Formats: sequence, structure tokens, C-alpha cells
Amino acid sequence: MPPEVHQFACLSDNYGYLLHDPESGETACIDTPDADEYLKQARAKGWTITQIWNTHWHPDHAGGNAAIKAATGCTIVAPEGDAGKIEGIDRKVKQGDEVALGGWIAKVIDVGGHTIGHIAYHLPEAGMAFVGDSVFALGCGRMFEGSAPQFWQSLKRIKALPSDTLLYCAHEYTSANLRFALHADPDNAALAEYGEEITRRRADALPTVPARLGRELDTNPFLRADDPAMQARWGSGGDPVATFAALRSAKDAF
Repeated sequence: MPPEVHQFACLSDNYGYLLHDPESGETACIDTPDADEYLKQARAKGWTITQIWNTHWHPDHAGGNAAIKAATGCTIVAPEGDAGKIEGIDRKVKQGDEVALGGWIAKVIDVGGHTIGHIAYHLPEAGMAFVGDSVFALGCGRMFEGSAPQFWQSLKRIKALPSDTLLYCAHEYTSANLRFALHADPDNAALAEYGEEITRRRADALPTVPARLGRELDTNPFLRADDPAMQARWGSGGDPVATFAALRSAKDAF
């Protein structure tokens, strides 16, 4: 049986994720923005939390670790590059490592840029990736700690995943990201169509994530920094890093 993802809203705009393996009964928290809500949601599902998989150190991603571990005795897996800012880690992981939930294997991907050590968890057999704040539907995280070359390399790793991969992003930022994407790439017909769907979903208070990677490759301006049309529009002279940097700077001020 495939792993089950339980998605729920928490804090102001975060999504919480519980990843459950029906065969083993194991359940992993993907980040811990709100300990009380995670424990409540797990109880409602009848699931026992056995692991926490952190993507990065920010409090709205790791702030609930201690309380959930105290309540459940779970194991905390966290990025080696952010480990100095996360308490109670049982296992530090980096690019190329693997973590297991029952019989399901997640490959760790270095997606640093938002924070230096940010990682994603890709379950290739399940067709899903938990990407934290590295990439969003039609967007990417702010470049708080990393550099443009680092962040672009991270996005290239995401771009290389199978196109049918579902990206489980950590926030409902899509409406704001859409407004910038239409500014950045106004002639993109696929983006216009995607935007209409997003607008309908948000009008009905429905989530816009997970996002399918193939659609993001066609519409997300940050993932298209290597596209000649985007490079021409953003004056990079054919340099995807410069294009990405220009887009990120413009989005910060948008």
C-alpha cells in the first residue's frame, strides 16, 4: 500500500503534513510548525508519530520538535547544514542520504538557499517530494542565507525529478506568487490557464498544493531561469544564475 499523506492548515499560512505507512504503522511529521495541531491531527487519524523529518531550522518548521518528541518519543531527522539551530536531533542527514518510513525510502536532496542547510525529502516510488520552503507553487523561498548560485543549483535538483512528482510545499503562498509570475512572464499561456484554476480554488478556500512538477516547469518563473525567453526579458545575457537573482530580487520588492 502506498504511503498516505494527511495535509492540514496550521499557523497563519503553513501546511502541516503527516506521512503514514499503513504496513508498518509508522508516521512521520514533515516539519513541526504547530506541535499541538500535529498531535491533535495524529490522534484524529489514529496514527502514532514515530519520526520527525525537518527540512530546515526556521521556527515555523522545527519549533514543535521538542513538544512532539516529549509526547511521543519519536526520532528527529534534520539537515546537517542547519543542525546547529535545531535541538534534539537524533540523526543528521545531507545530500545523498536516505531515510526510511517502514518500507518506503526517501532520498535527501540538498536544496539550500532559503537557509544554508535546507533539504527536501523525495520518495521516488511514491512520486512525492516534501520541499519545505525551497520551492512553492509558482514561487520559491526567500534567499535569507544562501547565494544565487547555490539556490539555482538547488532548483536544478528539483527540476531534475520526474515531471509527475507532487511537490508538497510548506505554505499557501500561491495567490501572491501568481501575481508576480504574471508580471514576470506575462505571455505564458500555460501560466494564464494555471492562474485561472488557482483563482477558482482559492475562491472555494481549497489548497493549491501539492503542485505537480511538470506544471511548475512550464509556469514557475524561478524554475524557468534557464529559459531563453525569460533570460531575454530579465536582461541576464543568457546566464540562468543572473536571471534567477534578478527574479528573486524583483519578487522581494514586488
